[in-house]
Amino acid sequence: MRKIFRELISIDEAKRRLFGRVKLERKTEIVPLLKANGRILAKDYYSDVDVPPFDRATMDGYAVKAEDTFGAEEDRPVALEVIGKVEAGELPEVEVEKGCAVEISTGAVMPKGANAVVMVEYTSRKGNVVYVYRPVPPGANVMSAGSDIMAGELVVRKGSKLTAREIGVLAAVGVERVEVIKKPVVAIIATGNELVSPGSRLKFGKIYDVNSYAIASAVVENGGVPILLGIARDDEREIREKIAEGLERADVVLLSGGTSAGVGDMVYRILEEFGEVIVHGIAVKPGKPTVIAVSNGKPIIGLPGYPTSALMIFYIIVAPLLRRLAGMEDEKPKSVKARIPFRIQSATGRREFLPVNLVEAGGFVAYPFTDYSGAISTLAEADGFVEIPENRVFLEEGEIVEVTLFGDLKPADLMIIGSHCLGIDVLLEVMGRHVNAKVINVGSTAGILAVKRGEADIAGVHLLDEETGEYNVPYLIKYGLSGKAVLVKGYVREQGFIVAKGNPKKIRGFEDLLRDDVTFINRNPGSGTRVLLDMNLKRIAEEMGVEFDELRKRIKGYDVEAKTHNAVAVAVLMGKADVGLGIRTVAERFGLDFIPVRPEEFDFVIRKDRLEKESVRLFLEALRSEEFEKELEKRLPGMRVTERTGEIVEISDLRKPSERV
Repeated sequence: MRKIFRELISIDEAKRRLFGRVKLERKTEIVPLLKANGRILAKDYYSDVDVPPFDRATMDGYAVKAEDTFGAEEDRPVALEVIGKVEAGELPEVEVEKGCAVEISTGAVMPKGANAVVMVEYTSRKGNVVYVYRPVPPGANVMSAGSDIMAGELVVRKGSKLTAREIGVLAAVGVERVEVIKKPVVAIIATGNELVSPGSRLKFGKIYDVNSYAIASAVVENGGVPILLGIARDDEREIREKIAEGLERADVVLLSGGTSAGVGDMVYRILEEFGEVIVHGIAVKPGKPTVIAVSNGKPIIGLPGYPTSALMIFYIIVAPLLRRLAGMEDEKPKSVKARIPFRIQSATGRREFLPVNLVEAGGFVAYPFTDYSGAISTLAEADGFVEIPENRVFLEEGEIVEVTLFGDLKPADLMIIGSHCLGIDVLLEVMGRHVNAKVINVGSTAGILAVKRGEADIAGVHLLDEETGEYNVPYLIKYGLSGKAVLVKGYVREQGFIVAKGNPKKIRGFEDLLRDDVTFINRNPGSGTRVLLDMNLKRIAEEMGVEFDELRKRIKGYDVEAKTHNAVAVAVLMGKADVGLGIRTVAERFGLDFIPVRPEEFDFVIRKDRLEKESVRLFLEALRSEEFEKELEKRLPGMRVTERTGEIVEISDLRKPSERV
């Protein structure tokens, strides 16, 4: 069924409607002081007592009349008669008169007649006589009654977040239980036939319920108490029952999924039964299919199903609502200015919240995530987001933007930008946790350019030159890195045909792709795998005496492209294709057969001026280590180091193709 949005409105209008219709009544509760940490105080608290409630000594020493010590010097001490002693918690039974002193402990009640304390360090004693070597003024080392807090004084203000400091003050004035704002209870419902709970066995075609757990954590971060009501199938009765339960048990009901085209207007119809739908579709990316209803003052908010979309809408709309209900201040997130490294197309007519990764390179550079709505890893890896207005079609290369941070920004010790490979993850593990490395996967070419601009210390690359049949070096020359960067030899990844178990179509080589009974799954243009394919197809076309374009048209599925090796393997596993070209690692991971074609060289480009950087040096040590060699082959079948791994290759425009590595 086609999705119909009743009225696509702006994010600002959606928030205005929500806050205008929801009952923002803050409930309160009484909790023991020991359980009040982090809670928001619901009323002002005044002291019923003085703190301290009596004059007390702040040092060990002797309680005296200050005037008796005037004139005391190191070589001419004043002698005073000791007439008693007062410990902390005791009532003094003596009165200090002229020429007398009382031994006193820290925190003890000052005896009558005394107005100062001489520290024990500035005295000596013989029998009942104490010698004072330094004079003290009146009030020295004495805390007067009420000097800290006076009876009737406001000690902690309403709306304060209780930390160890505030709780200490309340304890000091004798408060045992405090009235705090009750945390809003949030019912969370996940919808979708494809969902299973973490911990369950994952059958093919199913995915784990990410949103319930991510949203529950976000609820806690913003002052709420989450209640997970479980998974509802795409069934009206199930969804209706869980919404009814949520309204009965909670202050806010959140659904994730069930708002997109797959289930039509089902959630919309159900929400209309419970109350008024005030928002159905927001002009924002990600999060367009958001739906909001109000039932007896309680909000019911339908979040998108994709994790990144759901969490972005949560942070933008739900978090401010929960913070108000919880009595928490609206915190203005931190932000930084950053430069856009390349032109970015935006969602015309919709405000876009674009997740980005920040790189330091003479200021910050904001690398955007692409195709991020369905990827939960996006928000885990992103440093923040850029808000792009509805009237912007694109952001220009080099444009300065404001990046709203998701949290505290910790600059990376090692920046790796380039092609993604699981081998890099193994390499970083071998390096250890003492290096804070950040990896941004943008492809080999973008990685080379990031190194050239100084944004990356290292780029992972595996570009096959069609003319020379050589990996990586020709591209460094092409992009002007001669003399500016070096190529460090990495490891090889075995490439070949990925086929179903048992190879039912008996695939042996590239010629088999031309058969009528074989369906192929291709890789995206620009990938090393695609270049390898086209090189071999052009060779076959030349041998057959036909044009390349004519030959590729004979291949069923040539125009069907997968962006990753994993996607190729999944297509074969599901029977959508008989064969695809990829690496052995993913074939074995999915239990598929593999016919090797040739090894692919995955190398690293490093700026020359970063070779002495400590984190780069540790990276190279790990790359050359026996531990990496063992871990790579053990964990990633089809990947292995070579005798050249870790070798540094100088790049020069003057080298002839035959001399290039």
